[in-house]
Amino acid sequence: MADKPVRDYIRTIPDFPHEGILFRDVTTLFSDPRGFRLAVDQLLSPFVGQHIDAVAGLEARGFILGGAVAHQLSKGFVAVRKKGKLPGSTIEQAYQLEYGEAVVEIHDDAVAAGDKILIVDDLLATGGTAEASIKLFERLGAEVLGCAFVVDLPDLGGRKRLEAMGVPVHAICAFDGL
Repeated sequence: MADKPVRDYIRTIPDFPHEGILFRDVTTLFSDPRGFRLAVDQLLSPFVGQHIDAVAGLEARGFILGGAVAHQLSKGFVAVRKKGKLPGSTIEQAYQLEYGEAVVEIHDDAVAAGDKILIVDDLLATGGTAEASIKLFERLGAEVLGCAFVVDLPDLGGRKRLEAMGVPVHAICAFDGL
């Protein structure tokens, strides 16, 4: 029996968290063993054969996906967290939200200069969190080989933003709208 596409495992919830938003819920993908396996395989497939030193996952659903991708590639995992969530010495990077600012951080010894990093998350919207994460790794001298997402929301411009930084973007599926 052929697997259905990853897109078909993702539930759409209208008007969440605000009216007019179509929320793309990947928890239904995570809860299905076939769907989850398919998503992990498709996230890493463009990067197989490349030298990758670590996989980074963006808080919070990126931890689930990034951890699974890191395991599959037999690589270490780096958590990109919201400010104040990591113990020890960190570096941080601020980025703009629609209303205000947010900050992400990683441990200052999370990667070494020259390391090749793959960033993984569930969804690419405006690209702000991913852009801030790329900047963190670059500040430590690492190279981000690419970013992999389950869902791209192309109308929000995240892919163009990351590609303008010279970072390849891979997304398994795309949904129009917000």
